[in-house]
Amino acid sequence: MKNKHIIAIIGFLIGVYALVPILIGVSGRTDFYYTLTSVALLSIASAGVWLTFYIGRINIGQGAYALAGGYVSAILMTQYGMSFWATLPLAGLFCVVLAILIGLPILRLRGVYFAMVTLVLTEVMRLAALAVPITQGAKGITSIPLPGELSVFGITVIPDFSTLANPKIGFYWMAVTMMVIAYAVLWRIVNSRLGHLCRSLQQNEELASSIGVNTAYLRVIAYSISSFLGGIAGASFIAISQSIYPSSFQVADSVNFMLNCFLGGLGYVFGPMLGTLMIYFGWDLLFTTGEYQMLIYASLLIALMLALPNGVLSLLDKKKA
Repeated sequence: MKNKHIIAIIGFLIGVYALVPILIGVSGRTDFYYTLTSVALLSIASAGVWLTFYIGRINIGQGAYALAGGYVSAILMTQYGMSFWATLPLAGLFCVVLAILIGLPILRLRGVYFAMVTLVLTEVMRLAALAVPITQGAKGITSIPLPGELSVFGITVIPDFSTLANPKIGFYWMAVTMMVIAYAVLWRIVNSRLGHLCRSLQQNEELASSIGVNTAYLRVIAYSISSFLGGIAGASFIAISQSIYPSSFQVADSVNFMLNCFLGGLGYVFGPMLGTLMIYFGWDLLFTTGEYQMLIYASLLIALMLALPNGVLSLLDKKKA
């Protein structure tokens, strides 16, 4: 079983780092770089939502942290002249602080009550972006520079994106690498003592608390990691678009992050990744249906979730059985 997992991981890495660029090069469809970059970044934000599901909380507010992370990165780059690579972790850390301040009171809630509170977070963040002068209101922040060179001990690790013939390729490598690291960390957390304790919260929080588990601490830690992932995903998106507005991430995006987890499978670490891929490409493929796009899209999602309530990856378990 362990060998199969290793082979699957190696196959995945070969696919995203070698096969995809080769296929795009052969087909000449370089626009797919942007599509796959978006999928990778959305799956990072969705991974954060999955982690909050792992502690038994329904999180529909990830768009708020993606928007906050995007604004932090944009402000630091345009107003303080910082490098994108320096703003990336700072955007994530800002979202961690924000998550702790917001999470301490709201993480006491459960079920639909927690879900409803997180649902309004994205709208609150949008209104804050409109009101706070440093975000430049409805005008947003534009002319954000492309990521510059990243050097370590004088050795160029990442070239200046503005010097690349096609910056989309650079963004693809960046997004895929971030996604691989994010899911590797998520997998490690789930399979660590911290992950086992988080799972106990999902199964029976009262029992876990009664045997000495610090449930409040675990909730805040999981929510903070979730928000960090949302923040760096948002910061990466604004580097691609070179602009950010209060409407860059909306409530609908937060709902989609949640749907990605449901569709892929809440019981599987890589569920959000598969769910994001299916939903993103599914929506694009239905573009030709015109005014019926949303109807067909929603119908297919409902049918899939009814047929596979544990997510698409649950098919692997049925195959083993």
